[in-house]
Amino acid sequence: MAAGTSIVPVAVTAAVAPVLSTNSDFSDLREIKKQLLLIAGLTRERGLLHSSKWSAELAFSLPSLPLAELQPPPPITEEDAQDMDAYTLAKAYFDVKEYDRAAHFLHGCNSKKAYFLYMYSRYLSGEKKKDDETVDSLGQVKNEALRELRVELSKKHQARELDGFGLYLYGVVLRKLDLVKEAIDVFVEATHVLPLHWGAWLELCNLITDKEMLKFLSLPDTWMKEFFLAHIYTELQLIEEALQKYQNLIDVGFSKSSYIVSQIAVAYHNIRDIDKALSIFNELRKQDPYRIENMDTFSNLLYVRSMKSELSYLAHNLCEIDKYRVETCCVIGNYYSLRSQHEKAALYFQRALKLNPRYLGAWTLMGHEYMEMKNTSAAIQAYRHAIEVNKRDYRAWYGLGQTYEILKMPFYCLYYYRRAHQLRPNDSRMLVALGECYEKLNQLVEAKKCYWRAYAVGDVEKMALVKLAKLHEQLTESEQAAQCYIKYIQDIYSCGEIVEHLEESTAFRYLAQYYFKCKLWDEASTCAQKCCAFNDTREEGKALLRQILQLRNQGETSTTEVPAPFFLPASLSANNTPTRRVSPLNLSSVTP
Repeated sequence: MAAGTSIVPVAVTAAVAPVLSTNSDFSDLREIKKQLLLIAGLTRERGLLHSSKWSAELAFSLPSLPLAELQPPPPITEEDAQDMDAYTLAKAYFDVKEYDRAAHFLHGCNSKKAYFLYMYSRYLSGEKKKDDETVDSLGQVKNEALRELRVELSKKHQARELDGFGLYLYGVVLRKLDLVKEAIDVFVEATHVLPLHWGAWLELCNLITDKEMLKFLSLPDTWMKEFFLAHIYTELQLIEEALQKYQNLIDVGFSKSSYIVSQIAVAYHNIRDIDKALSIFNELRKQDPYRIENMDTFSNLLYVRSMKSELSYLAHNLCEIDKYRVETCCVIGNYYSLRSQHEKAALYFQRALKLNPRYLGAWTLMGHEYMEMKNTSAAIQAYRHAIEVNKRDYRAWYGLGQTYEILKMPFYCLYYYRRAHQLRPNDSRMLVALGECYEKLNQLVEAKKCYWRAYAVGDVEKMALVKLAKLHEQLTESEQAAQCYIKYIQDIYSCGEIVEHLEESTAFRYLAQYYFKCKLWDEASTCAQKCCAFNDTREEGKALLRQILQLRNQGETSTTEVPAPFFLPASLSANNTPTRRVSPLNLSSVTP
């Protein structure tokens, strides 16, 4: 299907069709609001509550429409009128989650709306039974209704009798059966037929694994595509592109959208800009104090910053709003984890999974808790479940790598860390983990490349240079080791933060010994004096200072023949000459 086409769904009457046809720009926000209000009603009628909520929230962020411009409800077709009694009864049963009962009374209905609710009820009934059995069973449980649904929907699809909602459900069934290529084609078709349905875009987003795959999709030329691209860029960790898209949406008139604000906060969370993400989440809480969506991500940020009182307040607040939401359970789990009560934390993550077995965050967080409890087999199982839910979850791949590292299985570690690195190529933690793996496998050249790359992309934990220096030490490459140590010292002293760095004493000890061997007494003396400030290197520092003093008394002078690989920072020495940068390594073989 060619990009840019706009096909009116067969279930929609002629009066409604013009409103559902979308343009590619945002020039008429009133028209967009009409479209959002209409699709919110159509999705609500079919039990697609998340899509209905998304459309309603987005419509609310736009200016109100005058009475004369409010869109009347779509007229009832003859088909709908014939099935109205059965549909009304079945919808009431559907709303109270009596899916089998709803399907029973809809059997034989001919209208598109009733047929969708009939098939959707059967699908949800199968999912509910599967989830109930999953809680009580350790094995893999499948939705037994999927194959029958696929056969029936396939016939309708071939006969071109499925509207946009029917195509969406057909795509969901195909995805559940792991028929990914077919599912993508159907979801793309659904976005052409009914571009306003956010659910179809979201399902398509879950199947795209990289930017190259995105380029080959023939998507409709509609303003909804901008929301989709912003979302998929966030999921693919293309944060700069995502933030630019969201800023564009704010600029055209969606500045009051709580959805966009929350997505921007999630994007900053993904690039570990914790202060910015916390600020946006706090502002979002003021605007929408009863919001629960994304609050588990907010709690992750509070956890990382060890903000116990704020996390405790958030947990109590969400409990008062709705204690049986998965996000609430995850927030409480994070609170107990921060207090090192890992058994209680794991219990709340399990509760979250009983409420929604496909909730990604709970599986990953539960894996972390099992790691803390040294239960590696349970951690592996939890991380594998997370990957089944979303193969793009780098935290699960990284967690599996850590688990197999504990089990001393470096080849398994290497595989999982490489997968995590593919998803987060600019995350220094993945590169450092890869370097450690290569080091254990005695592939030291690859390890050096990983450590250098970790430093080049912005070393979060300030450990890459130290590990690279120690590797150079191991290979008796003393000058390169000294270069790495001094760059490490410069970095931690130039950041302006008073933070304890565990390897600072190691760096000063090596540099003092290096300069001593090079007969550079001033530099050696400066580093030895710094060693005296640390408990583990104090005695060595004092001994070296005595040796330097003794040699100077004997008339030994500093050499001028051996060049120093660097000069100390201004905070350590009066000389503030720039450093000689470590030569970059060939990084081409680092990326898996």
